Amino acid sequence: MSTVPATPIPSRHDTTCPFAPPPAYTEAASTGPVSRAELPDGSPCWLVTGYQEVRTVLSDRRFSADARRPAFPFLTEGRRELVAANPSFVRLDDPEHARLRRMVTGDFLVKRVEAMRPEIQQIVDDALDRMTAGGGPADLVAEFALPVPSLVICLLLGVPYEDREVFQTNSRLLLATDGDDQEVARAQEELLVYLTRLAEQKRARPGEDTLSRLAVRDDLTLDEIARTGLLLLVAGHETTANMIALSTALLLRHPEQAARLADPAALPGAVEELLRVLTILHMGVPRLALEDVELGGTLIRAGDGVMAMLSTANRDDALFGAEGRLGVGEVDLDRDSRRHVAFGFGVHQCLGQPLARAELQIALGTLFRRLPGLRPAAPEQELEFRTEALVYGLRSLPVAW
Repeated sequence: MSTVPATPIPSRHDTTCPFAPPPAYTEAASTGPVSRAELPDGSPCWLVTGYQEVRTVLSDRRFSADARRPAFPFLTEGRRELVAANPSFVRLDDPEHARLRRMVTGDFLVKRVEAMRPEIQQIVDDALDRMTAGGGPADLVAEFALPVPSLVICLLLGVPYEDREVFQTNSRLLLATDGDDQEVARAQEELLVYLTRLAEQKRARPGEDTLSRLAVRDDLTLDEIARTGLLLLVAGHETTANMIALSTALLLRHPEQAARLADPAALPGAVEELLRVLTILHMGVPRLALEDVELGGTLIRAGDGVMAMLSTANRDDALFGAEGRLGVGEVDLDRDSRRHVAFGFGVHQCLGQPLARAELQIALGTLFRRLPGLRPAAPEQELEFRTEALVYGLRSLPVAW
């Protein structure tokens, strides 16, 4: 075990490579797979940075995902009150987790997602048409990276896209670690009220969407439907939007790598490498030890909080060897990166990963195929990265073509 002055909230990112994990994380990882750390409130926790150790934490039932447990680690006290009072299924253990998750699994199966590809392609094409209509330059975040997954998740869930301002604005507040607790609570309440009303409407007049299928069930309360819808709505557009923008910014550093996306056969592997290298959940996945567990040569006691750091796990020598760490700003789209943990691991791994993969493949492939001359319209050092958010990303990305 090593002891470092680490915290799950980074104070900064490496300005020479904003696509790499924060230096505090890589420093902790260099000293060993398990390190002592402090949460912002001063309470101790364990920072688990090694690949095998992260997989163990996320798959071993001795580590709980139940946010209602008193000692469960949270990045802020306000977030503790918020999440513990209204936990989605990702913050519950089985059997509650499995019961709620099973009810939406069918909407995210590979077969279902593959059937959506023509609709996703049309959404991507329409967004690019709008973005390029003015001749450029344009903000790729506002005009492409955010609208595409927002439209897709609205289509899947049955949320009117004209209400996007409600969920886009409030989801940003929910994912910020530096926001005012009252503002964050208000944002969650507004979204829950919105989704409860929508579920009531769909219970009376169901359609062919996910929320309708949940609303007509007699074994789900409106509150459970709203909480599940909140998770899917927020996670379904924020994560993919940030991945599209970050992937584009990274590939603009490497035009020769971006050219690989013109080959449809190369797209699936390229997306896996981008997911591994960028790993946008920089602040880790929280768990609580239910029993004494020896992990990476360190004894973690029952009741200890643990943060599983996906970003460092995906660059661990145990995963790809030393070459997996890459140099500053590097990416290798020919690498076999399928063993990454960007979507987590175990029973709680991301439900929406088939949809995210399809969106990234279609969005990035179409973007670089239709705009082979795509280039930055502002110096990289002027870009604003969302270092304060639970989901790492870009505020804007000016591009020209």
